[in-house]
Amino acid sequence: MKILKSTLALALLAAVVLSCGSNGKTVETSDAKAVKANAEATAIPVTTTESIVTWIGSKPAGKHNGTIGITEGNVLVDGNKVVGGTFTIDINSLTVVDLPADSEWNAKLKGHLLNADFFDAANHPTATFEITEVSPFAQAELTADKAEFESEFTPASLSEVMVENPTHFVSGNLTMRGTTKNITFPASVSIENGQVKAVANFNIDRTDWKLMYGDEASVADKAKDEFIYNTVNVGFELKAGTGAAL
Repeated sequence: MKILKSTLALALLAAVVLSCGSNGKTVETSDAKAVKANAEATAIPVTTTESIVTWIGSKPAGKHNGTIGITEGNVLVDGNKVVGGTFTIDINSLTVVDLPADSEWNAKLKGHLLNADFFDAANHPTATFEITEVSPFAQAELTADKAEFESEFTPASLSEVMVENPTHFVSGNLTMRGTTKNITFPASVSIENGQVKAVANFNIDRTDWKLMYGDEASVADKAKDEFIYNTVNVGFELKAGTGAAL
């Protein structure tokens, strides 16, 4: 990625998200799954001003991080359980937070991430996530670690980035750039006084959604450290409801 490489070369970055080294551990990914209907569920609107997606992208020489806004959505609750939900993510709201907001390099990196090399926001301005299942968390069911190319900025493993004391596994269909994949990740989910809160942090393989620029598949690029890790860290904080009784 030319802009990322140039930025790193000028040392203007701080912190973002094959030989065996550190473990990246991406979440379980599969083909899209059917969404279960639940006529008894109550839809609780997402509080978009208190909900956010975060991202970290890395290469051997450094990393960048930022946010993407959630513009609308709802969580489906049946009794004291989350049973579904749908969220819309505004790709054009992407920010880069590790570079000065008014800098040339921030604008160039954001522009590159939004163009056809990555998110192709002109043709795919939104991403969506639709919950297909929420089940109790079990440590033994975590997916196996993924071997990563070892460097100073190897992406952190799931065990390092996942939330403390997760309560559930959340599965859902994530659609980006016209591609839908079902992912499963650990999360902390709570319902109290009619308000739903969910926090998660995990890794995905960006190439599953055709974000192929700088793909680390090339052995030659690995030898020169000229690639972007396919593993990208994704986090979110989600709130729904005002706290009133259901």
